[in-house]
This record gives sequence, structure tokens and C-alpha cells, in this order.
Amino acid sequence: MPRLLDNLAATAALGAALAGWLAPGRALLLDGPLGAGKTTLARAVLRTMSNDPALDVPSPSYTLVQSYETARGPVHHLDLWRIAGPAGLIELGFEEWLADMLIIEWPDRLGPLTPPCALTITLLSTGPKSRLATITAPAEAPFA
Repeated sequence: MPRLLDNLAATAALGAALAGWLAPGRALLLDGPLGAGKTTLARAVLRTMSNDPALDVPSPSYTLVQSYETARGPVHHLDLWRIAGPAGLIELGFEEWLADMLIIEWPDRLGPLTPPCALTITLLSTGPKSRLATITAPAEAPFA
């Protein structure tokens, strides 16, 4: 289901809706090219989940993972840009995080480690401040 995000407020609104879907054992897979807004969307999800609109949510490009405690449990925000594949994820302890909530940028690096209950959001830039978000939901956990 494609959604036009014509400004940051629309991205924040989608982030709030995604935060409502996310639960332990579920993952948000944020796909799209560099600069498509993956970290901006992750930031909106995490700020909603923490009930803190000013929460510092840096891109985990260099740290690879940032973990956050929320009222609903831990959320791990991963940026897999620098990961070559599944073997690197296992070294990070990825399998231990599967019971928690995950937000994963560059999910193509997951390979066979892709969580079974994952919502994929593909972002494409359509203008300087607008994005098109296409959402693909698993049959067992639809997203409205």
C-alpha cells in the first residue's frame, strides 16, 4: 500500500502508526536508497514509542546498533549498510535480539536471518521534502 509523505509531519504520522504495530518479536525493515528517509522514519517511530518528541536518535551507521528501552520493551535500531551479510550479524548477537522489537535499515543484508514477522517499508524520494512509502505486511500481522 503506497503512501505519499509530502512533509516531515506526514513522516512522523506514519512513524506513529508503525510504532503502534511494532511489538516484541516484530521487525520494521526500512528499505530504500541513501537519503530516502529511513533514519528519519526510524526516529519518528522511536520518539513515539518513548513518548519523547525530542529523543536523540542518531543514525546507527557507525555503531551498527542503537538500543532503546521503552514501556513496551527494548527496541534495537540497526543500520546494516556496513555489514557484508548474515555472518556479520551473528557476530553482533543479532539472534539474541529477535525476541525484542527491531528497526532495521538496509534489510537486504539480512539474507536468511530476515525476521519472519517483519513489515517492509520501502522509501523513495519524490522531491526535496517528499517521499513515497510502500508498505508490505506479513499475512499473520497485517498493517492498517
